[in-house]
Amino acid sequence: MEEVQCGPERLAECMGMDEQNSVTQAEEMLMVSNMQPRKPWRRSRSMVKECVQRIQAAVSSVVGLHWLCYVALGVLTALLSFCMNLTVAKLLRAHQWLYSNLEGHAVLQFLCWTLYPTSLCALSTSFSHSICPYSAGSGVPEVRCMLAGVELPDYLSLPHLFAKLVGLTCSLAAGSTVFLGKVGPFVHLSTMLGAYLHRLCASATSVKEGKPKQEIMVVSAAVGVASCFGAPISGVLFSVEVMGTHYAVRDYYPSVLAAASGALSFHLLSVCSGKQETLQALFKTTYSTNLPFQPVEILAFAVLGLLCGAVSCLYLLCHRWILQFVRTNAILSKLLATEKVLYSGGVAFLLASVTFPLSAGHFMAAQLSMNQLLSSLLEEKQWYVVSQNASVQATGDPLWQAWSPSGSNVYVTLGVFLLMKLWMLVLACTLPLPAGYFMPVFIYGAAVGRLLGEVLAHASTNGVSSQGTACAINPGGYALAGAAAFSGAVTHTLSPALLALELTGQHTHAVPVLLATLLANALARSRHRPSFYDAIAIIKKLPHPPSLLRTCPKLLSVQLGQVVRVPTAVLESQDGVTSVQQLLRSSTERMFPVVDSHESGVLLGSVSRLELEAFLHGHRDGAYSVLGAVREQCLFVTERGRLAGVITWSEPLRQGCVSEEHVLEFGGGGK
Repeated sequence: MEEVQCGPERLAECMGMDEQNSVTQAEEMLMVSNMQPRKPWRRSRSMVKECVQRIQAAVSSVVGLHWLCYVALGVLTALLSFCMNLTVAKLLRAHQWLYSNLEGHAVLQFLCWTLYPTSLCALSTSFSHSICPYSAGSGVPEVRCMLAGVELPDYLSLPHLFAKLVGLTCSLAAGSTVFLGKVGPFVHLSTMLGAYLHRLCASATSVKEGKPKQEIMVVSAAVGVASCFGAPISGVLFSVEVMGTHYAVRDYYPSVLAAASGALSFHLLSVCSGKQETLQALFKTTYSTNLPFQPVEILAFAVLGLLCGAVSCLYLLCHRWILQFVRTNAILSKLLATEKVLYSGGVAFLLASVTFPLSAGHFMAAQLSMNQLLSSLLEEKQWYVVSQNASVQATGDPLWQAWSPSGSNVYVTLGVFLLMKLWMLVLACTLPLPAGYFMPVFIYGAAVGRLLGEVLAHASTNGVSSQGTACAINPGGYALAGAAAFSGAVTHTLSPALLALELTGQHTHAVPVLLATLLANALARSRHRPSFYDAIAIIKKLPHPPSLLRTCPKLLSVQLGQVVRVPTAVLESQDGVTSVQQLLRSSTERMFPVVDSHESGVLLGSVSRLELEAFLHGHRDGAYSVLGAVREQCLFVTERGRLAGVITWSEPLRQGCVSEEHVLEFGGGGK
């Protein structure tokens, strides 16, 4: 082998070339690094991502990702409920502090008492409607429609969730003057949160989901109730009774799991914040367990159930009338269409003026919050007996003393409360803001039961005797049964009976509570009267068939041929782009039937409007791709060699694309 020797000049030339190559490579690497965005901590992030993927794979192999979604739904909903309760409590304390510091100035106290809830209601209406125009109300009738198969666009979107969350917080902060609750809106909030988690799970598993499944919506309804009261069993029963007409057994276990997770998280958060000492009922009562009621009192509980059923019929009648009146009255309908904030502020000011403590509110326990109203009504002590004892009254609980102000007794206060709150609650249902109506109805029923219990306790001073033993009547037990009976009659459900027991932990009154609820439901359902949610669905003209069938049973006898109509927009299986374009321009339908041919009329399937628009969009992109690929301004189109037309850049914008049978031939012709 011959050895090649290089001189000094050749060596220097080689070294220069190596330097130039190194500089070139460095410049290329620098350009590539500048083009790509800089990502710090790349190694750490890759390790974290790998660990997350391993944990996800391990957990998914054991329980499945969808089960984790149910648990996360319960925990997140409970966290929202707890944070909302804290925020509302702080706002209510601020209102009470400001009102108490203005003592001695009646005019300033009146302004404080009225303008505070008025401003909050106006803010709730303004904020919620500016983000989502259909965020008012509880949302339960709309969720029922979606569970029945009706699609409501954007009703489960995140902006809607945010609008309803902030609006509901402001509505609750208005206090008992406006007399609104949070159960219904929270069911809707839980449904929106469940739909979002469902989409996250679908994206994590690379599964394309068009809309939330019915299962996650049923589970979310149970979680919404469980997270409000820490009552998982009644939440599941609520989802069975209210939300769907046909309950799938496969939804039972996920509902129980999610509701239990939400209730447990809610109680744990309450314990950690110091609001509760341990995991216990939200409105814990300590009724006597030895002899909670005498057997003869069963008749009194039955009478209470019938009374609550009759009052519920009156309430539902007034509720349907005022909703219809507001929609048909020219002045009010125009005001609600153009000046929602003004209407909310005016109604809230009227309600707050009526409940002013230095006027009629003095006889309505107006200074008590919603929770304080329910806690006081469920007390075991007999208010009339205690009010006659000056020493006990001086050292007693201040809650019940709000029901026995100076110059009046408990019977007058309870009577005024029931008469005034009936029309006030009906009027508050017309407010265009996010609000619930279950808790006010529950409290109203408790007041009905409390009044009957106080009357019976006063009539039998020595108690009810049975077999030689005397037992003092417990008015709180009648308040518990009245709350379950009245709210159950208004909603046409039995779940309030179980909710009353879970809220108080008082299972000794299970039989009278269930009896009163059954009798109240029987009276409220007679003559096909619609429930609270059915009436809203009918007034809003929501497509919910069960509501229509309950109010008009004759619809069951209507034959299919009487309501079926011949479709005007039909696609053939051989139709092309031009036919699809003409169909979309001439029709506003959302679904189109596909037949073999117009002559045969054999149905092959259906296609949605979105799918047809995607079909056209794909062909439009194809035309643009051809124009871009050949880099010409115009192309001649031929069909079997014969000139059929010309395509320019403006044609795809106007026409969408060309016929499928045409073949593009690229021979000369550029402008």
